[in-house]
Parts: sequence; structure tokens; C-alpha cells
Amino acid sequence: MRVDESTESMIQTLKDAGCDSETIEEFMADLQKGKEACGLKRLAAHRKKLLDSLHREQKCIDCLDYLVYQMKKTNK
Repeated sequence: MRVDESTESMIQTLKDAGCDSETIEEFMADLQKGKEACGLKRLAAHRKKLLDSLHREQKCIDCLDYLVYQMKKTNK
């Protein structure tokens, strides 16, 4: 795989992971400057943001599930 293909693949993966253009640019700049540790911290921060969002959404689903459960229980 050529470097250009590898870079394009990495950028596409970052897009697929929900990174915005600013995060992608900063991450790629980190790598170009040899600051891989900074890039990894940036990815970890994005992962945490995604996980926090997932947990918030799961809580909403749990609330709806409980409401449906209560309604079905009342209608029996």
C-alpha cells in the first residue's frame, strides 16, 4: 500500500468514526510532526465523547422500555 493510499484510508476511517474535519486535520498534523502520542490522546478523547453519547442514548432507551413495561403491566 502506498503512503497516499494509507493516508487516505486513515482519513476515511476517522470520518467513519465520526471525527469532524478539525479533529482529522489536527490528528494528521500530529502524525506529520511525529507527535503520535498527541494523536492517540486526541483519538481517546473522541472515543470517550462517543461512549458518553452512547450511554446517554442507552439511558433514554431504558426509560422508554420501562414505560412500555409499565403500560403493558397495567393493561393486563
